[in-house]
Amino acid sequence: MAANKKLLVLPGDGIGPEVMREVRRVLDWMSRRRSVSFDIEEGLVGGAAIDAEGHPCPDSTMAKAARADAILFGSVGGPKWDSLPFERRPELGILRLRKDLGLFANLRPAIVWSPLAQASSLKADLVNGLDLMIVRESTGGIYFGEPRGIETMASGMRRAFDTESYTEEEIARVARVAFELARKRQNKLTSVEKANVMQSGRFWRQIVTEVHKAGFADVELSHMYADNCAMQLASRPKQFDVILASNLFGDVLSDLAAAVTGSLGMLPSATLGAPDSSGRRNALYEPIHGSAPDIAGKGVANPCAQILSFAMLLRWSFDMEEDARMLETAVEKVLAGGLRTADIMVPGAARVGTSIMGEAVVRELDKMSA
Repeated sequence: MAANKKLLVLPGDGIGPEVMREVRRVLDWMSRRRSVSFDIEEGLVGGAAIDAEGHPCPDSTMAKAARADAILFGSVGGPKWDSLPFERRPELGILRLRKDLGLFANLRPAIVWSPLAQASSLKADLVNGLDLMIVRESTGGIYFGEPRGIETMASGMRRAFDTESYTEEEIARVARVAFELARKRQNKLTSVEKANVMQSGRFWRQIVTEVHKAGFADVELSHMYADNCAMQLASRPKQFDVILASNLFGDVLSDLAAAVTGSLGMLPSATLGAPDSSGRRNALYEPIHGSAPDIAGKGVANPCAQILSFAMLLRWSFDMEEDARMLETAVEKVLAGGLRTADIMVPGAARVGTSIMGEAVVRELDKMSA
């Protein structure tokens, strides 16, 4: 691989900088042992960017993002910025990146690693071997729809409103990504909405069905209401392969899937744009655990989701399948060896902090490459 792949690192807030440091260990290891290097820039986002430049995703960060081949994102937010007006909140940093870069397809795998089956909120036999993918539309829907706001009506009563809105192409393009993924897995896709009570849900089902008939008739397609999908995820999660959902429902269902796997600290994600004529696409990779301000600075956060997000980056943006699999295997070997951060701790395991867990992953990489 060429050494000039441009990588933008955005540690962000809370535990973001702590877990990102462990990815830096992996990057250093790849440079030493795999002769693979990246042109790395670092930028500000979220509360850190607000403090420095007055905006959760300033133009300087967007300029770096536009130059990057891939973005590795940490987390944003915390109590320090809770009192800011809505338009300046740290969380808007990730929304600007998604919107301005056209990152419309959010891929959230939910995998139960064999050593962690006992950490799930469900019985081990229900989750052992679970491997599903949630594809969440990420630039449309209720998070971006207009009108939205809070107003005082003529009666003096206040009301708040958001608009769920999707165009045909917004649904079709993310559906195509989900169908293509399903073809590479078990060839089965479940599309989720609320077609029984929402016009946008009826439209979502209609467009997904049209995309299926037009180009993916070989993929097994089923439709499910979002509330039923939530119940099924909590009772029989292994029935699913790929789940396709809107921005709102994908957000909720992917966190539920995370609880089923045992910990938010283990789950990575990728958010992809459309490929250009050369096949290159904008892409951002992040753990789904958030900034966890209650443990920030204590050195106890689980770095595995951030490390596994980097593995997704290697696979999806740089076509480095061997390196991605090696990194994922290293994480699994560390877990099988009994090391645990607090969020995945079980009786009989050795409890370690962020740094020790990161060091252990690098040691496993050393063993595998010896």
